[in-house]
Amino acid sequence: MQELIEVKALIESAVQKKEMLIVLGDCFVEYWGRAASKLGRGRRMLLIKADGSFAIHQNKHLRPVNYMMNASISCSLNKGNELEVIALKRNPKESLKAVFYSIDFIKSFELEDKHDLRLFGSEAELSKQLSEDLDFIEPGLKPLKKEQHVKKGTIDILAEDRQGRIVVVEVKRRKASLDSVSQLHRYAEELKKIKSRETRGILLAPSITDSAHSLLHDYGLEFFKLDFEIGNPSAKIKGLEKKQKRITAYIEKKHQAE
Repeated sequence: MQELIEVKALIESAVQKKEMLIVLGDCFVEYWGRAASKLGRGRRMLLIKADGSFAIHQNKHLRPVNYMMNASISCSLNKGNELEVIALKRNPKESLKAVFYSIDFIKSFELEDKHDLRLFGSEAELSKQLSEDLDFIEPGLKPLKKEQHVKKGTIDILAEDRQGRIVVVEVKRRKASLDSVSQLHRYAEELKKIKSRETRGILLAPSITDSAHSLLHDYGLEFFKLDFEIGNPSAKIKGLEKKQKRITAYIEKKHQAE
């Protein structure tokens, strides 16, 4: 075990250099802020990263038992000669403190990684492909806008059918659940009030739970099975052809008519 005064210096150095830091030891944890929590004394891991993330891990589960993001991190020795490592946020005011009684291991790492994770087959990517060929879903269905922001969230694709009805298209990359149906219903109801027009809702997903399908039917909404393959550098929707005019083409045509 290392002396706590030495550990304090190592932590301060790692935080200043924005290194990744791992600390293993016997500690007590408490949080104060929007709520309050305490975690009794035990052997745990503290993980600190360059972006100010501060996470307490137990030897179970993937997620930390408690964490804070974008925090200011400091450490000190208290009157009992215990090491206090504190993550602090001022707006809203929150603090997460780990009090270490002994340290079994401490190590910092200088990591450089300029690449962000790229997700293939994201809902945004699938929505982009679909907006180029909505005839794939229904003949005469034309896109009006991608990512239409409303009070209750963001609609993936806002469209219009050949009867002139507004169509809310919601895309899910995994099995659709009750939450997916409720989300689509909220969007459709809000658009119906905003546009004062008959509004439909279509939920696209690889599959849907029985309870979600029943609720979808009760709301008078529709389901379309979305079949796609994950590839590199992008996912591909099976049966989709980029034969439809892009959204910009419809906008240009509208301006010309005016």
